Amino acid sequence: MTDIVIIGAGPVGLACGIEAARSNLRATVIDKGTIVNSLVGYPTHMEFFSTAELLEIGGHPFPTLSTKPTRPEALKYYRQVAVAESLNLQLYERVQHVEGSDNNFTVVTTKGTHLCRKVIVATGFFDIPNPLDVPGEELPKVTHYYHEPYAYAGQRVAIIGAKNSAAKAALECHHYGAKVTLIHRGDSLSEKIKYWIRPDIQNRIKEGSIVAHFNTQIQSIKPNELILNGPEGMFSLSNDFVIAMTGYRPDYAFLETLGITISDDPFRTPGHHPETFETNRPGLYMAGTVCGGLRTSRWFIENGRFHATQIIHHISTGRVEQLKLEQRNWKTAE
Repeated sequence: MTDIVIIGAGPVGLACGIEAARSNLRATVIDKGTIVNSLVGYPTHMEFFSTAELLEIGGHPFPTLSTKPTRPEALKYYRQVAVAESLNLQLYERVQHVEGSDNNFTVVTTKGTHLCRKVIVATGFFDIPNPLDVPGEELPKVTHYYHEPYAYAGQRVAIIGAKNSAAKAALECHHYGAKVTLIHRGDSLSEKIKYWIRPDIQNRIKEGSIVAHFNTQIQSIKPNELILNGPEGMFSLSNDFVIAMTGYRPDYAFLETLGITISDDPFRTPGHHPETFETNRPGLYMAGTVCGGLRTSRWFIENGRFHATQIIHHISTGRVEQLKLEQRNWKTAE
């Protein structure tokens, strides 16, 4: 039996593993994919909005060529940290369910079982896109994940959304020769678009090189066109590809399988203590972005990495008290 099983090998999951080791707790980090699997799915040449020091874990400096790290730099950094800390990683192993109770859990995976005292869920939210819920969304020309612009050169591309990811995708595709249309159900670009991106996307829309349809929703997706409903009614738009930057959500089915209650607030927040991050199931914790539910902008790597310290402190304190209780019981038995 190990002390902790951490589900998710993203930056926050790795941070939990590091803090556990530094508190003399044995931890196993399990992920259905590779190290920082979500970052692998990010745009190929993505640049983080945060500076390097805000993405550091375990006190390891994050070397970068510029102020803001790139995706390749982040992939290299987190892998090197995991190696330097000798974390016990079990990769490409999907957790199916967790049996047992506090101090006696059995984590069942596609490759076997892991016995542990505590469980930390750090699964993020990047795996399940928010659906458009329209006919034709299943067509191969539709994606919820943008990687790079080269394949869209000379193509008629619809970008759904108006936040940072949508604006970046629209600009990159435009600069590589795509005929870009931005479609958003709101009446303007998001106020959350970063200040160095906003002028570029605004100017491209103003000059007409990127066409924008606000207060507009997709009604259906067809092989060569989109049916839209805008301020002036229904209309069609010739189209080759759809990049739906509609955001993502936690895997609620998995969380419910673990016995975590989901609140009925608008954000469907998974139940957890605000300071210890222990869920309604004793001994099972959550860390990182998954804690925010649908409010995916509440926790990032920058602030979610500190959950590790709080969780491991709570586990360590409880472990000490448990050992004292066991010692008292042994003395009583003698």
